[in-house]
Amino acid sequence: MNTKEKPVPNNEIGRLAALKRYNILDTLPEDAFDDATKLVSYICGVPIAHISFIDETRQWFKSEIGVGVSEVPREISFCQYTIMDSKMVEIPDTFLNERFKDDPNVTGGFKVRFYAGVPLTTPDGYNIGTLCAVDHVTKELNENQRNALSIVAKHVINQLELRTKNIELDVQKKIAERAVLAKDSFLANMSHEIRTPLNAIIGFTDLLAQTKLDAVQCDYIDSVQIAGENLLLIINDILDLSKIESGNLTIEEHPFNLKKTLKHVYNFLKVKVPADVEFNLFLDADMPEIVIGDSGRLNQILVNLIGNALKFTEEGEVTVSVKKVDETADYNSLRFSVKDTGTGIAEEKLTTIFERFTQAEESTTRKFGGTGLGLNIVKQLVELHNATIHVKSKQGRGSEFSFVINYKKADYTEVETQALSEEHLGSIKILLCEDNILNQKLAKSVIDNFGFELDIAENGQAGIDLLLQNNYDLVLMDLQMPVKDGYQTTQYIRNEMNSNIPIIAMTAHSLVGEQKRCFDSGMNGYVPKPFKQQVLLEAIKAVMSKDTTNIIKRKIDLSYLDEMACGNPNFIQEMINLFIEKVPSQVAQLQEAIHKNDNDSVKKFAHNMKSSLDIFMLKDLTNCLSIIEEEAELGQFSTEAKEKMNSLSDEIVEVVKSLKEL
Repeated sequence: MNTKEKPVPNNEIGRLAALKRYNILDTLPEDAFDDATKLVSYICGVPIAHISFIDETRQWFKSEIGVGVSEVPREISFCQYTIMDSKMVEIPDTFLNERFKDDPNVTGGFKVRFYAGVPLTTPDGYNIGTLCAVDHVTKELNENQRNALSIVAKHVINQLELRTKNIELDVQKKIAERAVLAKDSFLANMSHEIRTPLNAIIGFTDLLAQTKLDAVQCDYIDSVQIAGENLLLIINDILDLSKIESGNLTIEEHPFNLKKTLKHVYNFLKVKVPADVEFNLFLDADMPEIVIGDSGRLNQILVNLIGNALKFTEEGEVTVSVKKVDETADYNSLRFSVKDTGTGIAEEKLTTIFERFTQAEESTTRKFGGTGLGLNIVKQLVELHNATIHVKSKQGRGSEFSFVINYKKADYTEVETQALSEEHLGSIKILLCEDNILNQKLAKSVIDNFGFELDIAENGQAGIDLLLQNNYDLVLMDLQMPVKDGYQTTQYIRNEMNSNIPIIAMTAHSLVGEQKRCFDSGMNGYVPKPFKQQVLLEAIKAVMSKDTTNIIKRKIDLSYLDEMACGNPNFIQEMINLFIEKVPSQVAQLQEAIHKNDNDSVKKFAHNMKSSLDIFMLKDLTNCLSIIEEEAELGQFSTEAKEKMNSLSDEIVEVVKSLKEL
């Protein structure tokens, strides 16, 4: 080779830019390229094959067989000539080639006697590298081999394009994830900032409505209450959209009384029925009473649909009907219909009414109000049930919205439980952890009206201090507070103080998974702000009842077990089976050892059980065992230790139930 010649393509600047666009230089080996190199070696029957790229100064090998180096200077490479061509360069015998016969890699070095190189050409026409087959003996490729090399070269470029697009997609995905996170964070903060003053407005308005007012004042108060509720509906619509878009809104499955849910929706909305409208609820006689599903989301769907029907029907009727249309061994298929004789929807609008911020007429918002989000949320909630919503409508003659949901059958009979009345609650001392002065004042007025005693802590740490000094029956916990927030405070109460005092979350920070997170952290109830007095009272009744421990179902955290399993589901199942089989009997043995004051056995059983509980991240139960183990070390069991033992036994029963369901 004449080293004085330095062949440079006419489009060198563009060629180098195209090469850099792929970000391929100095990357790690990849199977797709190594497989292509092996294929070339096999097809051509050669000991040397490579995929290489040529930048300003070097030939860099992305994949190679028989080369043994990662790069060579550009000026001594055969391929610097190949990228000058538009087709395959084949040299059957380098000894007979004027350009290469004296090349050091022909007379020595790699001892190249045969060379075939195909330029790697990008879709926009730049030769950025080569695909090569090299041998130490003379050779001539047949037509099939030449075609195969050209096909593999195209495959290499396609792989580069795919790799680049995947990198770009990954970057865009991360940008999108950051945007969603930023949006959720913004919505969460805005939700909190809006709900906090709105909580005070609605709360104090409710309190004002309970005082002696004249007719004009009552009318003003009604207007303020309606405006507050409408604003709250808009906020809730926006938050629900955020949950759905982020994929964090899921359909829960719990037994619920379907007939009660439907009658509740009917009773809730019938107060809004115009004077000239007849509002009907028809339930199929064959409809099951108890089903397994998400009563809250069904409620939301129907309230939106019925609310719309009532809003757009000035006379005539609005009819809600539910009918069983199919049944299998495990499911009941129920058709829900909301039909009205209202304004109806123009045919050309039927395909767009489920789009967000869209309403059937431009004048709708001005005349009736609303965000244009309701039907979009309804559609997405129905689809989360694996169902489809249908609409029939004629302008001026009314509309019908319908959908079919498959509900699991419930092997469950509802037992009527007598709710506690305010009188049954007696004297209750409540601690409120809340940093907002308006909310403190509002809560005090409401709690005073209930006839309960209230102390206020302006942050979580102050709340802990008060709990250590006084006896309380209940804690109302705000989530966003300085020093210690609601979650940190709850964890301290549960894990460090080992207290089972009922805790109700009261928060304006209502976004994705907030309620579930509250329950998972050890809280017993959840009341979103702005709250209604009756809702708060019912929450207090619920957590103060004897069945408080059954209100929240224990969540099993399998994250540590998942990590240890390294993707092996059989290992996880085996560990769950061992827990179910061994731990309850160990609890019984521990109880018996405590009863016999057998301190050595207590220490042994408690210590062994802690490792089992740690695997399932049951920290609160591990803390119980630590207390029992410490007292066994001291040689005397206090009343607290025996209470912890009873609590541990009950909790293990619940854990086993949850694991069996898994």
